[in-house]
Amino acid sequence: MTTIADRKSGLEARLADLKARLVKIDQELDSHQSKDWEDLATERETDEVLEGMGTSGLHEIRQIEAALQRIDQGEYGWCMTCGAEIAPERLDTLPHTPFCRNCAP
Repeated sequence: MTTIADRKSGLEARLADLKARLVKIDQELDSHQSKDWEDLATERETDEVLEGMGTSGLHEIRQIEAALQRIDQGEYGWCMTCGAEIAPERLDTLPHTPFCRNCAP
């Protein structure tokens, strides 16, 4: 069985990984300075993918930070909607989820 300390450690590791990825995405986006129209078009397509990844990463970061806050407040593992315990299997899959299976959007 996974303990809250193990989950917290996993969430913190994922958070650090996401933040490092966002730094790399920002660096990559800043590096595109091509003057050639064809290269610029290709870079713009790449930029759109990177921006999507960055947006997704920011969303997950907010979810992880909220989960870490719930751990600190002793509310982790309990559904924010109905108050029921979130199944350990669900937390294994989505450790940052604030909802039980029945209340998940």
